[in-house]
Amino acid sequence: MALIMQEVSTEQQIEIPEEVRDILRQWRPTPLYRARRLEKVLDTPARIYYKWEGVSPVGSHKPNTSVPQAYYNKQEGITQLATETGAGQWGSALAMACAFFGMHCKVYMVRVSYDQKPYRRGLIENYGATVTASPSQETEAGRAILAEHPDSTGSLGIAISEAVEAAVTHPGTKYALGSVLNHVLLHQTVIGIEAIEQMEMAQDYPDVIVGCTGGGSNFAGIAFPFIGRKLRGEQDVRVVAIEPAACPSLTKGKFAYDFGDTAHLTPLVKMHTLGSTFVPPGFHAGGLRYHGMAPLVSHLLDQGQIQATSVDQTETFAAGVQFARAEGILPAPEANHAVAGAVREALRCKEEGVSRSILFNLCGHGHFDLQAYMDYHADKLIAYHYPEDEIAMALAGLPSI
Repeated sequence: MALIMQEVSTEQQIEIPEEVRDILRQWRPTPLYRARRLEKVLDTPARIYYKWEGVSPVGSHKPNTSVPQAYYNKQEGITQLATETGAGQWGSALAMACAFFGMHCKVYMVRVSYDQKPYRRGLIENYGATVTASPSQETEAGRAILAEHPDSTGSLGIAISEAVEAAVTHPGTKYALGSVLNHVLLHQTVIGIEAIEQMEMAQDYPDVIVGCTGGGSNFAGIAFPFIGRKLRGEQDVRVVAIEPAACPSLTKGKFAYDFGDTAHLTPLVKMHTLGSTFVPPGFHAGGLRYHGMAPLVSHLLDQGQIQATSVDQTETFAAGVQFARAEGILPAPEANHAVAGAVREALRCKEEGVSRSILFNLCGHGHFDLQAYMDYHADKLIAYHYPEDEIAMALAGLPSI
């Protein structure tokens, strides 16, 4: 109930409980770095900064919301949380948070990531959680998908259906979501709140903020506090959302009411969507393989407050490798989209002969994604753009509202 109240809250700020703060202090505040070596490699007059969320115990930004979600559920007597995960960052974060508060965690991991990322799955299991490849035979939703598509690679929409069904059918269990919803975005704004103070320490302020977008949580985390300042007339900033060309909800989706999951167990949400039946190809950025975008992010795009663009996975991995060789940090495939966006902006500064300050959120490390990088170096990755006709087919199934 506490999370539901946050979902619909009209308060400008919500206090972080002290028990949650005690845990977040283990890695927060996360560092803000200036990418001087990358600037030199790109020969750009731009000033590039990145907020480094990979220093959390699970290596991503996801614990910023998994810890408070587990805390509030524990306060209300819940003994188990069920959830989905794409690449595994959210699954490992919620598993860790449940371990902290003495709860069990049930994770439905999208099949393509379950197969591609066995070490991320192993991390989840080491925190004491149970991991099942989705779609599975454990739920009605999973069995229905497998009956029609026995070789399904899965999707976040399908995994959400299974997790919601598990929560509904098991007493003492609640469902937890790692992105999209308002309270999740709220928890992640700790990133941007810190970044504002850190940019002040650096005596600089971003002209451009870049963030990768799948469901919208890490993008909102870095950008929303700055957008708030902009809307209050305090300081202007241009904000760019970068999404995968293989799952282009913002750039090719429709702003409409849709279900958040494939089996239509969730409430209808107004968001940029590719249709709840949309199953993206098995590209390596598993955390971005979701058919919809956070309602608040969608609303900002609709209002013209942010921009959106897409990149294919070959460009993102090229940017990730370039970043690793310049700065020493190997980003997660999802984070590579933000890196690619920042590189584009920096090269634009070079072309225009203008010095701008660029800030992006490096939302996680790629230590469990080395197979993806090996595939990239072996030229096994393709620059996939989802076909317009298939998007049109998926959108044809939108509910009539």
